[in-house]
Amino acid sequence: MHVVDDDFDVRKSLGFLMATADLAVRLQESATAFLTAAADSLEGCIVSDARMPGIDGIEFLGQLRSRGHTLPVVVMMGHADVALAVQAMKEGAADFIEKPVQ
Repeated sequence: MHVVDDDFDVRKSLGFLMATADLAVRLQESATAFLTAAADSLEGCIVSDARMPGIDGIEFLGQLRSRGHTLPVVVMMGHADVALAVQAMKEGAADFIEKPVQ
């Protein structure tokens, strides 16, 4: 599992939640950090925030797809936004969930 979120607390909480389910988790603070550090180990699933500084979650998803990566990507957002959810799905997101994740 890969968690990409600029919010430290969200990133750590999701990492902890996944680790308690015995999932191997890699945490990245930005899409750029993921593309730089983790792009070689593309196994599992990516959970990405939709709104981040620099490359946002939708652009991140587009970059992954344009590079031929087919990992499932779940896009998260702090506030429901139907237009953004539709855009994420059109870009190939596996799902779209609202924070806080429970």
